[in-house]
Amino acid sequence: MTAPVRRVAVLGAGSWGTTFAKVMADAGRDVRLWARRPEVAAAVNERHANPDYLPGIALPALLTATSDPAEALEGADAVVLAVPSQTLRANLASWRDLLPPGCTLVSLAKGVELGTLLRMSEVICEVAGVPAEQVAVVSGPNLAREIAAEEPTATVIACADHDRAVALQHACTTGYFRSYTNTDVVGCELGGAGKNVIALACGIAAGMGFGDNTRASLITRGLAETARLGTALGADPLTFAGLAGLGDLVATCSSPLSRNRTFGEHLGRGESLAQAEAANHGQVAEGVKSCKSICALGDRLGVELPIADAVRRVCHEGLSAAEMGKELISRAPRPESE
Repeated sequence: MTAPVRRVAVLGAGSWGTTFAKVMADAGRDVRLWARRPEVAAAVNERHANPDYLPGIALPALLTATSDPAEALEGADAVVLAVPSQTLRANLASWRDLLPPGCTLVSLAKGVELGTLLRMSEVICEVAGVPAEQVAVVSGPNLAREIAAEEPTATVIACADHDRAVALQHACTTGYFRSYTNTDVVGCELGGAGKNVIALACGIAAGMGFGDNTRASLITRGLAETARLGTALGADPLTFAGLAGLGDLVATCSSPLSRNRTFGEHLGRGESLAQAEAANHGQVAEGVKSCKSICALGDRLGVELPIADAVRRVCHEGLSAAEMGKELISRAPRPESE
C-alpha cells in the first residue's frame, strides 16, 4: 500500500499551480507553494492571496509559500510540477537533487516537448531518473479560475501505479473538486495536449464569426484525431470519451477563460502571432508550441492530424484563417468512423 499524502510541494505559482495548491490545502494537506518571485510568496503568506494570478480569491491558511525550492520540497510526500510544458525539463533539472526519495511526482503540464516529442511524464522520468510508476498526471476540465472559486468540477489522476493514484485522489478530494483514477497515462496526457491545439482552432473560428455548428464540428473531429494519435501510442480509446478527453476538450474549446481559445480568436480576426501574444499580456498559449510537436509526433507515427496541422501552419507558416477554413471544409469526403 502507498503511504498517504500528507505534505505536498507545489512548484509553480501561476493560476493553475496556485489553484491546485488551494485544492490540496482545502483537502487538509500541508501544502507549500514555490513561487519564482519572492513578492508572490509574500502575498500568499501575509495576505493569503495571489493577486497576480487569482485576484479576488482567498487562499487557505494551510497553504504557505516560499521562493526557496529546497524549503518547499523538504519532507514532501508528493511534488506537484506546475510549470509550462516547454520549461519543465530545465526547471526539473535544477530541482532534481532536492527531490525527497520515493516522493510521487505529479505533472500539471499539458503538452508534448519540442524536439524530443516526449510526453510530460516521460520528461519527468528521464530528468528525475524515476520509474514511470512514481509519476502521476492530472488532466480534465481544469479551468483554474472556476476551480479556485470552488465551482464543482471533476478531473482525472492517472498513474501506472493504481495505489499511488488513489493516495493522490484522497489528497485532493474536496466538496467542490472530485477526482477519478485512471492507469492510462498516455491517453490522459495526449488528451490534455491535444485539446490546447483544438481550442486554438475553435478560437480561430470564433474570431472569424462562426458559431456553434462550426465549434461542435471542430471539437468532434478534433477529438477523433487526438484519439487516433493516442491509440497509435498505445492509449485506451475509451479514455478520450472521458474527463481527460472530451471533458477537457469541451471546456477549453468553449470557455472565454481558456487562454488557447482566446489566443485563437485574435488569430481568427487576422492578427499576427505577435499581436495575439501582446493581447494575451505577453503570454503564448501552450497550443501554439504544442501544435508543432504534436504534428511531428503524428508524422512519426503516420497519423493524419488535419486540424492540428492547419493550426500549426496558421501559427508558424503564415496560413490565413480564411485559407485554413477553406482547406478543412474542402477535404475529400470519407466515412466518419475511418
